[in-house]
Amino acid sequence: MTIERCDVQEAVAREFRTESIDRVGVAVSGGGDSVALLHAVSEYFRETTTLVFSATVNHGLRTEAIDEAQFCARISREFDVPHSILNWTGWDGTGNLQEQARTARYALLTAWAQDNTLCWLLMAHTADDQAETLLMRLARSAGVDGLAGIPKRRRIDNLTIVRPFLECRRSDLRTYLRAQNVTWIDDPSNQDQHYERIQARNALVTLQKLGITVQSLSNVAAHSRHARQSLNWCARIGAQTTTHLDCGDVLIDPEKFSQLPDELARRVFVRTLLWIGGGCYAPRRASVQTALDALRNQTSHTLNGCLLLPQDSQMRICREYEPVKDATVTTDEIWDRRWRLSSATSVPEGCTIRALGEEGLQQCNNWRQTNRPRLALLGSPSLWKGSELLAAPYTGLTGDWTIELVSHYADFYSDDLWD
Repeated sequence: MTIERCDVQEAVAREFRTESIDRVGVAVSGGGDSVALLHAVSEYFRETTTLVFSATVNHGLRTEAIDEAQFCARISREFDVPHSILNWTGWDGTGNLQEQARTARYALLTAWAQDNTLCWLLMAHTADDQAETLLMRLARSAGVDGLAGIPKRRRIDNLTIVRPFLECRRSDLRTYLRAQNVTWIDDPSNQDQHYERIQARNALVTLQKLGITVQSLSNVAAHSRHARQSLNWCARIGAQTTTHLDCGDVLIDPEKFSQLPDELARRVFVRTLLWIGGGCYAPRRASVQTALDALRNQTSHTLNGCLLLPQDSQMRICREYEPVKDATVTTDEIWDRRWRLSSATSVPEGCTIRALGEEGLQQCNNWRQTNRPRLALLGSPSLWKGSELLAAPYTGLTGDWTIELVSHYADFYSDDLWD
């Protein structure tokens, strides 16, 4: 990959020429990168029927934050883009602030996208961000996945996150804004040496003498992405030979699984955890290794909201009850990201979908005939009318109703899930 002088409008156009888009969201912080993205996107879609929306996350950690959010609202109005301010109040003064703020930012933005029925969310990461990210991950002894860097596109359920500027330099985006006579805000935290990213940014200046540049690090990310794709392809084949599905659970044959190379086994296992338990990122490698040891030794374990249960000569990986015990949705909503009601007849008013739990299991007289463990059934989806259980498909109690996996979760072995 070669980073050339960036044509900002062309970078946006490349992402969407072949796409049919009704509504698109842009994350904007007020800095030069995101303001350039907002301007370029609003210009690209100006003469189309596509609706553009923008949102700013106010972490509330600096006194200037609300002024910056108001600046984003004002400049969005200038570009004829509806804007929302998303406030975070979750910081309690403990833990890793940067990590928690990042997690909160993505959670708030994805929830905002869902509330506004947006299937596309654009973010303004640049080639400079990519290079800094690789340096930070090198410091943590990252493997292939970590060195693949920030992805150009990432799908989270029905939302596709796109970063059109990953091959653009920050300097080019500011040149673009000056040419358009558009202002932006320089975040003072970008000069704070306490932040790891700023340290990496400054280190890049010194490392250029060794040939370690934004360009070379971007090349490393590209090479690592190709390697990751090959590993994931092999892992998908490995999953097909070592696992099979049972009503949203994954059953693993430990003997066949032990024959997989360690890295492929880890990928199959992590993909299973994310498919069942959710999340965008794998648990920490040490936690995954501990769980893998439990799987190979056929002992029970919990990780990422999943249960590992030995059953006959297999290991069943299923949803843990505790993380979903309070999750309740109406019958036209998706439960636990994966499950929806599918019925031959309409359901009574006021019905809900929730985890089966002990209360529900006691109403299922024949659940043992399913050959599914009790602990696996506790976290399975069920249909309720108040305290009355109407359907619990995976215990054998169905009647006129059933609950099925939503389409983009239905095929565990599809190429999309293993990308």
